[in-house]
Amino acid sequence: MTDKRHTITDRCEANDLRMTHPRRVIAQVLEDSADHPDVEELYNRASAVDPRISIATVYRTVKLFEEAGILDKLEFGDGRARYEDAEREHHDHLIDLNSGEVIEFVDEEIEALQDKIAEKLGYELRGHRLELYGVPRKR
Repeated sequence: MTDKRHTITDRCEANDLRMTHPRRVIAQVLEDSADHPDVEELYNRASAVDPRISIATVYRTVKLFEEAGILDKLEFGDGRARYEDAEREHHDHLIDLNSGEVIEFVDEEIEALQDKIAEKLGYELRGHRLELYGVPRKR
């Protein structure tokens, strides 16, 4: 398993991916992202750093990084594929259906319950992805 402290660029190089200048810019944009950007947002951020980067380059790079296991593709039912570092600390997502905001959270009770359910069904849990969808309560 790759050391979680390594950057996306480090992991690309460890996977023998050729790191061109545009790929390095896109990797840096992803590393600097605190949110879950889609390709359009990645393109906007990357082209702000280097206007020569095309949207086609961003699409190809994201696909390459995903196939290499460096990025996770997230689909929250809004028609936009979003991306995050595959080696981020484990977390689940709550998606605000009104704004599209994605809130990351960790809940130890949920984690324990998932393990309990897997064990009850005769399995050892190796991973999971939990997405909750909601709207803010009226106050």
